[in-house]
Amino acid sequence: MNRAGFFLALLVFVPALLAADPGAVAAKPLYRDPVYDGAADPALVWNPLVGKWWMFYTDRRANVPGLSGVTWVHGTPIGIAESADGGAHWKFVGLARLDLPLEYGATNLTCWAPDVIRAPDGTWRMFLTVVPGIFEDWGHPRFIVQLTSANLLDWSHAIKLTLASDRVIDPSLQRMTDGLWRLYYNDERTGKSIHYADSPDLANWTDRGLAFKSRGEGPKGFRWHGKDWVIIDEWKGLGVFRSDGAGGWSKQPANLVAGAGRGLDDRVMGNHCDVVVSGGRAFLFYFTHPGRRGPDGRKDGYEQRRSSIQVVELSEQGGWLACDRDLPAHVLLLPQK
Repeated sequence: MNRAGFFLALLVFVPALLAADPGAVAAKPLYRDPVYDGAADPALVWNPLVGKWWMFYTDRRANVPGLSGVTWVHGTPIGIAESADGGAHWKFVGLARLDLPLEYGATNLTCWAPDVIRAPDGTWRMFLTVVPGIFEDWGHPRFIVQLTSANLLDWSHAIKLTLASDRVIDPSLQRMTDGLWRLYYNDERTGKSIHYADSPDLANWTDRGLAFKSRGEGPKGFRWHGKDWVIIDEWKGLGVFRSDGAGGWSKQPANLVAGAGRGLDDRVMGNHCDVVVSGGRAFLFYFTHPGRRGPDGRKDGYEQRRSSIQVVELSEQGGWLACDRDLPAHVLLLPQK
């Protein structure tokens, strides 16, 4: 083979080899938070400033002793982890620096379930659940706030969204095919149903009411294989809803990660997820409470409170989503614009 033929072969072979690379095998569990050991509600975004994927998450205070009731799920900051190998391994970066008004809780601030997207102007927007205080029970107002950042660490210019009620949580953003931004969220005043709002510019929002009839939280909307999907946490695994573009939603018969897996920290049902579509593949990132099983599963101690992030690749079978959490998860999240 002459030199020209050799380089021509490389041009054909190398891209094919890269395309066939399934990625590194993900750690099991994928990630545990080193501060409070309570990583939950993951949300992933590509960070071009450091050339790595970043994961934002609710940092529940699982390992803090003496917290009564659900105080440990309040007073929570937003943690950040990063991956240098396409999502297979993660390390702690720090806590997001949030500039929020004093009336949102000051030093008693509670932050839950962030979602982060890049806006057309090049800045990033975080949509965040805020609870104005630290409480022992669930019976208190919460609302969704939009913040802006130029570096994914420092967040400011808080704007409180006007949505269905004074008890809304778990925002999830999706860019629709018509260019609109869609915000899915949970409205606790209507039996923890999934609602949505639309915006043409991430500044002006119109609440549209109920998305579909189902009880759950942590909605995640995304588009894959020519369909719109929303996955929600139904506290018995993850419920899946599909729309083929006609405006209606169909419910998948079987939930994802509903039973017990066999992997480390994965022998319980999966909770509140994110989905990243990359290179034509879709990856489901979810969290578990590993200690909530067996004879001690109903206790309320550190082992039952701690949580771990897991990942599994999705497939589409017969028009519905499927996954096998017991297979090694080869993960390859590609850089994004």
